[in-house]
Amino acid sequence: MIIGLTRRDSQPPEKRLFSYSDIKGDPTESRHVALTPYLFDAGTVVNRHLVVEEARRPLCNVPQLFTGCQPIDDGQYIFTAEELAEFLAQEPNAKKYIHPFIGSVEFINGCDRWILILDGVSPGELRSMPAVMRRIAAVRKSRSLSRRTSTLQLAETPTRFQVTVIPAAPFLVVPEVSSERRPYVPIGWLRPPTIPSNLVRVLLDADLWHFGVLTSAMHMAWLRQIGGRLKSDYRYSVGIVYNTFPWPDCTDQQRAKIRTLAQAVLDSRAQFPQATLADLYDADVMPPRLRKAHRDLDAAVDKLYRATAFTGDRDRAEQLFGLYEALIAPLMAAAASPKGRRGKRVT
Repeated sequence: MIIGLTRRDSQPPEKRLFSYSDIKGDPTESRHVALTPYLFDAGTVVNRHLVVEEARRPLCNVPQLFTGCQPIDDGQYIFTAEELAEFLAQEPNAKKYIHPFIGSVEFINGCDRWILILDGVSPGELRSMPAVMRRIAAVRKSRSLSRRTSTLQLAETPTRFQVTVIPAAPFLVVPEVSSERRPYVPIGWLRPPTIPSNLVRVLLDADLWHFGVLTSAMHMAWLRQIGGRLKSDYRYSVGIVYNTFPWPDCTDQQRAKIRTLAQAVLDSRAQFPQATLADLYDADVMPPRLRKAHRDLDAAVDKLYRATAFTGDRDRAEQLFGLYEALIAPLMAAAASPKGRRGKRVT
């Protein structure tokens, strides 16, 4: 929240910033020569007016993050447990095409949903299932009534989705939306035949190294400062949060340490097999062993960025913002060159 504005040519030499570790507590005042648009110190950047822009691909050498399946099906292919039981009572032969379907709510809270996957099923097989054919017809009709050109085109192939992501191996899941009360966004692995919905982000080629960095305090600081919000909940974006995040440069030995500590987080979760991620990451009841595993991981990831300890999330964000500016400097220079100005925008 900005509560004081002034013209650039009459700005005070010092900017006063009030930060709250507890929104119901007292603020901590700090003074700065310059602030970024994100309201933290601009000392780590050359251009204090810099803002993070959406990137189409990761700025660092990491796997691409995708959005999960987007059926655009008017609810015809998606089932609750009760709806699925009723549907299979009518059409038992469709059972082999039913997959678990997981979005943010299901992943965090342990709920069940299911989806009918029909892309690639032979026409003869489809025609042998009347209840399935009725749903296909309903999808075609609903899409044909859309005002969006892409959806109208999709009506011609009603068994296909707008976005299709069907993993063939275990994959890392990042919920699109997570409560701001959680100290960490709960991320983790799912396995086929589970299908991710468009309400989660999917890293298909992830290992414990990626999990360790993404679940760290450094990455959470970037999300809190740069990411969007749904009400006050965190909203995880591929283009703004993941693709722009400055990953650390490190040795194989350092990566191995992060993998070990990341596994310790997963092992701590496994001690509570009946608990959901919502249970485990509730700020009031988070198990001490899990909290310690995260703090050990946080400390190790922090040291990949600098030797001295960070004082908090704002300090981490300032460090990351300076690294982000260095990452995009070559792209900005290319875009500013005469050749770059004549070509397409570089992102």
